[in-house]
Amino acid sequence: MDQYKLIFAGPVGVGKTTAVASLCHGELLTTEASASDMTKLRKNTTTVALDYGCIALPDGGRLHVYGTPGQERFDFMWEILREGSLGLILLIDNSRPAPFNDLHFFVKSFREFIARTALVVGVTRTDAHPLPDLSAYRQELAGVGFAGSPVFEADARVRESTMMLVQALLYQLDPQLAG
Repeated sequence: MDQYKLIFAGPVGVGKTTAVASLCHGELLTTEASASDMTKLRKNTTTVALDYGCIALPDGGRLHVYGTPGQERFDFMWEILREGSLGLILLIDNSRPAPFNDLHFFVKSFREFIARTALVVGVTRTDAHPLPDLSAYRQELAGVGFAGSPVFEADARVRESTMMLVQALLYQLDPQLAG
């Protein structure tokens, strides 16, 4: 029985916990705590260690899905969670004032990891905030050395949308894995 692992990362409130929950049909382990800093302006609780869920694969294997904390002060968890992972799904909130700053920050933070694995970017909240558009994200990624990394609109609440990000990540690694 094969075991696989992938991680979701991104800023606070982007939808990492929601993405893991939607993939795993709401069955997940979370480490939510009351927000005690600027985070409380965006939401009441925040992930302080990880979110975790598991997907049973048709061949009997398992895909272990982890969401990282979004706050930089918990970056020690980023290193722990990326160990053994197939790649990174980076969620970016298009409604934030400077989403490219978030993109650059997380790409820089995970640069070595994604250089040896794979990266997919999911841009959330594009329904209400259509700009910047996906081509602008692709240009930004090309500018930091990750041209060709897939970029999609994503709704973390919708399993099919989140699963598309997972399939794109798997396809980069091995086109036969994405089936």
